[in-house]
Amino acid sequence: MSRTDNATNLDPRTSLDPPTSLDPADWDELRAQGHRMLDDMFDNLATLGERPVWQAPSPAQRARCRAPLPRAPGSLEAAHAQFMADVAPFGSGNRHSGFMGWVQGGGTAVGMLAEMLAGGLDANLGGRDHMPIEVERQIGAWMAELFGFPTDASGIFLTGTSMANFCAVLIARDRALGTEVRHTGIHGDVRVVAYASRGVHSCIVRAMDMNGLGWDRLRLVETDADNRISLPALEAAIAADRAAGLKPFLIVGTAGSVDTGAIDDLSGLADIAAREGCAFHVDGALGALGVLSPKVAPRLAGIERADTLALDFHKLGQVPYDAGFLLARDAAAHKRTFTYSEAAYLRHAERGLAGGEWWPCDYGPDLSRGFRALKVWFSLKTYGLDAIGAVIGRACDLAQDLKARVEAEGELELLAPVSLNIVCFAYKGADNAAIVADLHEEGRVAPSTTTIDGRTAIRAAIVNHRTGPADIAALVDGVLALGRAQVGGR
Repeated sequence: MSRTDNATNLDPRTSLDPPTSLDPADWDELRAQGHRMLDDMFDNLATLGERPVWQAPSPAQRARCRAPLPRAPGSLEAAHAQFMADVAPFGSGNRHSGFMGWVQGGGTAVGMLAEMLAGGLDANLGGRDHMPIEVERQIGAWMAELFGFPTDASGIFLTGTSMANFCAVLIARDRALGTEVRHTGIHGDVRVVAYASRGVHSCIVRAMDMNGLGWDRLRLVETDADNRISLPALEAAIAADRAAGLKPFLIVGTAGSVDTGAIDDLSGLADIAAREGCAFHVDGALGALGVLSPKVAPRLAGIERADTLALDFHKLGQVPYDAGFLLARDAAAHKRTFTYSEAAYLRHAERGLAGGEWWPCDYGPDLSRGFRALKVWFSLKTYGLDAIGAVIGRACDLAQDLKARVEAEGELELLAPVSLNIVCFAYKGADNAAIVADLHEEGRVAPSTTTIDGRTAIRAAIVNHRTGPADIAALVDGVLALGRAQVGGR
């Protein structure tokens, strides 16, 4: 019998020959295992409050993730069992109601299901003519409407606002220097300069580095008593740079600073940018989606005047990681910064799969792109914008409750104004970094730390839609107990 004849009689997945496909031999068996995996994750989400917000993996568990390269096949059931035992219980904790560290959303069951569908579809959203591209365009149109941008604005998903900010700085750079800089690079003393507050996220500083202009061409302007960029100081810095022969090309406004949640005077910044001929970019990673909350939206006035806006759906939008987004007022300028028409293998066609009028790879750095838009699309259609806005408003209310509790306790001290959903405070006379580490290890709540005016602050960023008054009480009670143990034991 020939090899060909033999192959017709045997399933290659049960023979000694290499498999011709990675599909299962038994779809019913896979379906049953898939149901068990999905049920486990539903149970995991439903019982978050019964487990610690964070716990450290054991040395043995870490060692099992340093196993030799797997050459031979193994069972999906065994891999799932190891995941449930060694991975799932030891995540970063951001889904837990007691998580208040950094600025991370809590995810949702709907978002999880959408990720499963996106993985099953396995669409590459670099370009071409298929419906997942239309879903991403739909999100772009919705965001343009939400933020008051023109209907022909462009929008694109990226990993997060760090990358979206970088892309925005590139667009502003090319606006100032011309797109020929993409061919020639930056040479000599290019005398352009950008401005942001001292509270701006570090990714803006890194973006100046990565775009070739360098950190020295970013002016970090002093802030006012509310931690917002000082408009008089900004105007003075611009005047000084013009007197020195430099050209201002970009002003970055922050809608929710990373340390304290401060929102810059966006209308004032827009006025200065227009007067000075600068691009106006808003880093809205934390606060931009506050436009959904009637309590927050008035403080974001001026965001609609931005040339570019970066935001994260995986923060206050509660979409699972990752889901950053860049919105650009001038779609043509956006495209000029990223498109490359000389690659024959990316040639657009008039019809067929290679058709389609909008290819995301012409608007960002990635050609290989996952279907990030689907989990946002599902979340918005399932929960609705009003419900997400209510979650944001509630987070801000909880921050005010925490502020009031801190101010009512004589042992505690508020270290910064509470502008949005972040509260920075300290236990007087204690090692507050040690208090935070102890809280993490106790497993009930998990704030983070930052530095305010040279002092270590306990920083509670209330983002998770599951967080409630009991979590706020647990945080304050925990800080008080640990602080008293420290100070009283000296």
